[in-house]
Amino acid sequence: MKVNMSNIRDVDKFFQVIDSCVGRVELVSSEGDRLNLKSKLSQYVSLAKVFSDGTISELDIIAYEQEDIEKLLTYMING
Repeated sequence: MKVNMSNIRDVDKFFQVIDSCVGRVELVSSEGDRLNLKSKLSQYVSLAKVFSDGTISELDIIAYEQEDIEKLLTYMING
């Protein structure tokens, strides 16, 4: 399922949620490329591309496990 996340202010907590996911979680670039966000290298690459002034303004994320989708949605709602 594709989840659009926006205004991520606590990047460390965001990646803690990603790391706690059981299945594959991917970042979808504007060109349609997919990066595995469970990979530390991909996390650093994604930060370099979308991180400015302490906030990630918007990300498209694909998660394959229902449990992971629920974690991401809970993070998005509760921060």
